[in-house]
Amino acid sequence: MGVITALLIAGGFLDSESFVVPIWVILGAAAAIAIGTFLGGWRIVKTMAFRLTQLRPYQGFCAETGGGAILTSIAWLGIPVSTTHAISGAIMGVGATKRLSAVRWGVGKRLIYAWIITIPASAGMAAIVLIIITRIVGIG
Repeated sequence: MGVITALLIAGGFLDSESFVVPIWVILGAAAAIAIGTFLGGWRIVKTMAFRLTQLRPYQGFCAETGGGAILTSIAWLGIPVSTTHAISGAIMGVGATKRLSAVRWGVGKRLIYAWIITIPASAGMAAIVLIIITRIVGIG
């Protein structure tokens, strides 16, 4: 929401004197997150907890606590970090405490490939949306 609002200010669509997130940006971001969670959330949880390694509830708690501690520390230092990377690393770490073969490293490798593909795919999708919006609105 902050990035979208900053872009709206940079584009001259919002007043630069006050950084107020418009309600439609809040609702749009909430809808996008909700739809994404609805469509793929359980698949991600299932992959992380059952396909990557078998986690028991206390191990999941440890992974989430460790991942949360890392994310909090990194955010406190002002360094950008992906929550998905931190949590999946913590899950693999917890799984590896039993034995290294307890982690399905092939699944982990596919996760890394997906992360590498995500950045250029997001950039391409953003370019397509920008082209569509500029043609519809007639700016640019």
